[in-house]
Amino acid sequence: MTGRLMLLDTASLYFRAHFGVPESVRAPDGTPVNAVRGLLDFIDRLVRDHRPDRLVACMDADWRPRWRVDLIPGYKAHRVAGERGTGPDEEQVPDTLAPQVPVIEAVLDAVGIARVGVAGYEADDVIGTFAARAKGPVDIVTGDRDLYQLVDDGRGVRVLYPLKGVGTLQLTDEALLRERYGVDGRGYADLALLRGDPSDGLPGVAGIGEKTAAKLLAGFGDLAGIMAAVEDPRAALTPSQRKRLTEARPYLAVAPKVVRVADDVPLPDVDTALPRFPRDPEGLEALAARWGLGGSLQRLLTTLGA
Repeated sequence: MTGRLMLLDTASLYFRAHFGVPESVRAPDGTPVNAVRGLLDFIDRLVRDHRPDRLVACMDADWRPRWRVDLIPGYKAHRVAGERGTGPDEEQVPDTLAPQVPVIEAVLDAVGIARVGVAGYEADDVIGTFAARAKGPVDIVTGDRDLYQLVDDGRGVRVLYPLKGVGTLQLTDEALLRERYGVDGRGYADLALLRGDPSDGLPGVAGIGEKTAAKLLAGFGDLAGIMAAVEDPRAALTPSQRKRLTEARPYLAVAPKVVRVADDVPLPDVDTALPRFPRDPEGLEALAARWGLGGSLQRLLTTLGA
């Protein structure tokens, strides 16, 4: 597993494609395929601009794992469309996007791009495990700032964060994190759990926003250092900070496991090499005709074969 590895937070990218490409982009039968074609265009641009040696489309086999919900019941609760007795809860997905996801999966498989999701884990955890095992540089492509915690200059792990499509990417390294948030990659998870994240249903610590969290981490090193300071009457905490952190102890005891990306997911044995030719040419031809993938697919295939 050497060479430059590119890890795609696939759902993050096809959601962006869905909202960024007009729904007037449709298959011959009139079905919207804006997310499918948009994602293919994204991957084409990423491969052309960044020339990875290996590529993995990481998937959410479970977008709201039970082991995280057991620790923080409100985790992503506002995004549940319906509860299921077995398996992952149903996530709120736009009506015109949901039918496109199986098409995306089928096209990626036919092209030969490795697609990995692991039961009981989010795509973030799959990404974290691939990044931890990589022997070479890693580019993580995501619109989710949670993955900033994986940034590691020493290991060559950076996040490519789309600002506009994927043509304009923010190359997120430790220098940018320190400038913008006052922390490095390892510190970002502690920053996130202290300030909270409404989009994931994480309450954070009342009264402690991003700037205060960054100051506390700068002063005490990490969450463990902050909580040790709470017990030390000589530590430079305001009475209000000490009170709020004390009251938040139950949350802070479990939040690290919820917020931190897993790096020990049992990954399947897959070929992550960038494909030069389609794995299933006939199947891909049928998908292209059925869904009207046209220039988006052809451009990607040309780029892969170059």
